[in-house]
Amino acid sequence: MSMARVPASTYRLQLTADFPLQAASELVDYLTGLGIDWVYLSPVLQATKGSTHGYDVVDHSTIDVERGGAEGLELLSKAAHDAGHGVLIDVVPNHVGVSDPSQNAWWWDVLKHGRDSRYAEAFDIDWDFAPRLRIPVLGDDETLEVVGDELHYFDNHYPIAPGTADDGADAATVHSRQHYELVHWRRADAELSYRRFFAVNTLAAIRVEVPWVFDESHEQIVRWVREGIADGLRIDHPDGLQDPGGYLDTLAAATGDTYVLVEKILEGEEQLPAFWPVAGTTGYDALADVDRILVDRAGRSALDAIDNELRGRAQPLEWATLIRRTKRAIADGILHSEVLRIERDIARNHKTTEHTADALAELLACFPVYRSYLPSGLEHLHEAADLACRARPELTATIESLIPVLSDPAEPAAIRFQQTSGMVMAKGVEDTAFYRYTRLTSLTEVGADPSEFSIGVEEFHRRQLDRQARFPASMTTLSTHDTKRGEDTRARITVLSELPEEWSTTLGQLRERAPLGDGPLENLLWESIVGAWPASADRLHDYATKASREAGMSTNWTEPNEEFETRMHALIDSAFDGDLVNEFVSRVAPYGWSNSLSAKLIQLTAPGVPDVYQGSELWETSLVDPDNRRAVDYDIRRLYLEAIDAGAHPPIDETGAAKLLVTSRALRLRRDRPELFTRYAPLEALGTAARHAVVFDRGGAVTVATRLPVGLEKSGGWGDTIITVPGRPHIDVLTGIEYEGGGIPLATLLARYPVALLAPMDHEESAS
Repeated sequence: MSMARVPASTYRLQLTADFPLQAASELVDYLTGLGIDWVYLSPVLQATKGSTHGYDVVDHSTIDVERGGAEGLELLSKAAHDAGHGVLIDVVPNHVGVSDPSQNAWWWDVLKHGRDSRYAEAFDIDWDFAPRLRIPVLGDDETLEVVGDELHYFDNHYPIAPGTADDGADAATVHSRQHYELVHWRRADAELSYRRFFAVNTLAAIRVEVPWVFDESHEQIVRWVREGIADGLRIDHPDGLQDPGGYLDTLAAATGDTYVLVEKILEGEEQLPAFWPVAGTTGYDALADVDRILVDRAGRSALDAIDNELRGRAQPLEWATLIRRTKRAIADGILHSEVLRIERDIARNHKTTEHTADALAELLACFPVYRSYLPSGLEHLHEAADLACRARPELTATIESLIPVLSDPAEPAAIRFQQTSGMVMAKGVEDTAFYRYTRLTSLTEVGADPSEFSIGVEEFHRRQLDRQARFPASMTTLSTHDTKRGEDTRARITVLSELPEEWSTTLGQLRERAPLGDGPLENLLWESIVGAWPASADRLHDYATKASREAGMSTNWTEPNEEFETRMHALIDSAFDGDLVNEFVSRVAPYGWSNSLSAKLIQLTAPGVPDVYQGSELWETSLVDPDNRRAVDYDIRRLYLEAIDAGAHPPIDETGAAKLLVTSRALRLRRDRPELFTRYAPLEALGTAARHAVVFDRGGAVTVATRLPVGLEKSGGWGDTIITVPGRPHIDVLTGIEYEGGGIPLATLLARYPVALLAPMDHEESAS
């Protein structure tokens, strides 16, 4: 695709009421010094008051007041552009926030006027199934109250249709006359009549495929691009849309083919549709590659053995078996309303049986990717059918009857099935199975397949060559607002693949101190504690609550097991008793820091547009949201950067300043010398420790990174291992040390840091 401008790098900022656009504009000089090219903003349209993330937009015509308003956006944009930066903004086309109907004029009007509302067409509502729009908000106390022209349920306020309360009827009677029906929250699982974002009842999907809905929901977005306020857009959750490709075409026509990224999760060898007018994804696919090059495949069997013992199994748990089970539970549980709606779509034009919903749920559970884009991706439906028939042979006839319907791009059921399969995948895998598959938790990350334990250097190079050829302007990342663990939490956990026996011993000692009775969850919690240490007790308690309830094995969100959770919180408290955790962290932290620096340099210099998540230029040891959205201390980062620019070469220690050195030097080189990043060529390391090096030439800039640092140390270091670069003077931009070119011993090159970034020196530099 043609684009006016592609960023050299981006820096993601999470805007909140405490960190509004005005505060972001004051960071521009720091980001310039860091080496960043574009500023990358979380959603800025008006969200629900008090929203901490901005993905619950309630008014597409307004910039969020709490996040700085229109003045704040103009201020940030001007500051960024005056400094030579671009601006990338996250937008949310799939859904809107409806937790407080009074804040969302579209939703309020639908509640008030029902099908006669102009905005009824904007929402994906099945009026034929439920003539009154069902709102799952009631608890055991269903007391309603008429207050003026509103119906109140505690703090929840809803409009009253004109003329339906004029006779002074009681609240229950007035409620029965409305275009909506307030129902018990548990009924959402199977009786909901509107499409949501995943299973979030307070996020209602909108139909951007309707021209006026697109126009009115994108008026500001298009204006930003046309007026130069924004230079690019990040599209949230396109897989929820009826026709993602059509939406992206419409967006491209409206914005003049600006730089666009999509939040798209790719499974295995799946490729981003080449017919989409986008630069690429938001980088989860790159994250998985970087993580796996640092994992020691030799540790797999030992970690499998630990996991087997924790589960009481003789053989390792199969990932494919687990996710089919968790996805099926989602299809039968919190997303069963979506399954039944597909069944209703089929019934309008085709024969259904008592087995139709069962067969649909099985197909969704077996679907191998997030979704298809018919007619593209039809093979995924056939693969799902084959798997489903093998798993449930008694459903074969029903499944076979469904395939022609679900294969037709024009069939409403096929369209909805595609929108639903991604929901089932996300909730069944990322939000359930990731908390149950705990062998090595650095691998259970968004966009990754934890059954792929590690990759070798050759495979890593192959994937980077493919990225360079297919989507060279796609984003790469290591941490986001959605990652399950921060990049440096994962980097430290990854060390366990090199020390599985030591981990087994330590884990056993930790379990004895605070037995929980759920072995896989214990492993997840202890790995996360080690990875994030030092962490406050509050952070770890909050994480344990979320992780255990998402796993859903010993406790859950709707019916918490108080006895179990009491033991679980005792486990967290035990981490602060004695020196066992501190001693083990001291053992693995230096190797984790080595992994961190390698991962960062690889990500910043490999093919694609590297994003730096806010604050991750220092150690990023967060856990799942909201932990990964904490405020960032930019004063300390400014202080460290000033010292580095004054000539300091910080040690690799708990401050993370060494990571700031690596980040700033790599970003500056990409921004200031783009001619050094025009290709991807694997370089070979030669010698006894060659397997511990990842080396590639980007067209002049040469990246050298250490992998498997424990094994490298045990084998005696780099020894005779060398790399060969073109025979002209080079400088390691991290240390400032110059090299003549040709063969360079890694023992010399990596004497100070486990990474190096070589750049060719021009004649003036080499002469001086």
